[in-house]
Amino acid sequence: MDIIISNASDQPIYEQIARQIQSQIVRGDLEEGALLPSIRRLAKDLQVSVITTSRAYEELARDGFINMVAGKGCYVAAQNEALLQERRLKMVEDSLAKGVETARNMGMPLDELITLVEVLYREE
Repeated sequence: MDIIISNASDQPIYEQIARQIQSQIVRGDLEEGALLPSIRRLAKDLQVSVITTSRAYEELARDGFINMVAGKGCYVAAQNEALLQERRLKMVEDSLAKGVETARNMGMPLDELITLVEVLYREE
């Protein structure tokens, strides 16, 4: 499991951790039932506080992405396929919204933006 912490980000570290794990679950990189690193292990690996990783896991559990089993660990929860698809669409929508805002602020015409998206989509 790859997690990259950015000290330059405005987002709190626990949110960075939670969002990256959530993204890996939504993309299917972490499958249902997969055992996640323990809170202490993840804290040590990321060189952050146990409180920080605990808060990230609690947020993920609250949102239904993981199950926390006392004495056994944290596991990727079963995901409702329709809800998972909605979350995937939301991730794409959020990313596109940032690009559209940047293009709009730069005065890029819509047809150029559409062409750019088509080119990027076809690239491998």
